[in-house]
Amino acid sequence: QMRLAESGGGSVQAGGSLRLSCAHPAFTSADNCVGWFRQAPGKQREWVAAIQFPEDRPSYSKAAKGRFSISRDLAENMVYLQMSSLRPEDSAMYYCAADPGGWTCASEEKYFSLWGQGTRVTVTS
Repeated sequence: QMRLAESGGGSVQAGGSLRLSCAHPAFTSADNCVGWFRQAPGKQREWVAAIQFPEDRPSYSKAAKGRFSISRDLAENMVYLQMSSLRPEDSAMYYCAADPGGWTCASEEKYFSLWGQGTRVTVTS
């Protein structure tokens, strides 16, 4: 069964940066979407960002825009989420998710069929 694997989480002070990594399988289609979601304790999981293959077209939530950047490495089958100017409210479990064959990136969980186990991000004030 294809899975995704996140890494790069940790604890950082407010204002700091972290880069999350997502290892994904080699997709058979050129059109795919890989995204990041997060879930804070007691809250619903929310979409953060996504990147559409093959155009490398990024999309961001309001909370992420201007502070986070999503990118990918085609050769390594990796997607990254560079997070800067982190705030305590960014603390959450971050999940990578993929929509293999998806020709456009959606922000709803139901469109993503592959998920990772998550990596925790803690931002201290």
